[in-house]
Amino acid sequence: MPVNCFKCRHFFTTWDARNPRGCKAYGFKTKELPSVVVKRSSGMECLKFEPKQVEGHRR
Repeated sequence: MPVNCFKCRHFFTTWDARNPRGCKAYGFKTKELPSVVVKRSSGMECLKFEPKQVEGHRR
């Protein structure tokens, strides 16, 4: 199952219209979901995925 960047604590939205999505763990911005770029360039699913902490909940 592919990694869902929207649920990852490292995912962020940028102000750059050409590269609106980013990954703090890997340090890049892209048009696509960062997990897609990682999979295409490395052949592996993202290994840096960490679930976001929901406010008021601890895991």
